[in-house]
Amino acid sequence: MSTSVQTAAAANYDIDPAHSSAQFKVRHLMISHVKGEFTRLGGSIDFNPAHPGASKVDVTIDATSVSTREEQRDNHLKSADFFDVAKYPNITFKSTKVAADGKDAYKVTGDLTIHGVTKSIVLDVEGVTPEAKDPWGYVRRGATASATIDRRDFGLVWNSALETGGVLVGDEVKISIDVEMSRKA
Repeated sequence: MSTSVQTAAAANYDIDPAHSSAQFKVRHLMISHVKGEFTRLGGSIDFNPAHPGASKVDVTIDATSVSTREEQRDNHLKSADFFDVAKYPNITFKSTKVAADGKDAYKVTGDLTIHGVTKSIVLDVEGVTPEAKDPWGYVRRGATASATIDRRDFGLVWNSALETGGVLVGDEVKISIDVEMSRKA
């Protein structure tokens, strides 16, 4: 039997901020989705494929790096109406439980802190890749995580009623995080 990455020993990784991203999408005017991203994130992942429960995830996202490709909207998101980045410059996720959920997939439960409010959420992690050596000698792997949250649970309650009914900003936010990580020496 050949040694596969999924049966390999535990390893510690740093998230590569240049090759990782955190995106979100939320309803706008009750008719379409607005997408955005945070352009600066980092953290570490201790991954033990043989014993997922021994794995740990610790991610920090720079809330000031929010980008929706619209400067006025970005500034509003950074204001006290939403993220209040002057007071809460970071969004964090710290795992409390990791469990296998199929081939190369995991359920990662953890504490998500946004706007100074911490709630437990579950990230669905899939596509955990085998390790690969890059041209510079680093050993890397990747994964994608997703979740859906209600922004009101984190104190992000600003909204505006529409004349035709409904609201300007939806409450459900879909989150997607793509990470590339390099094994620590």
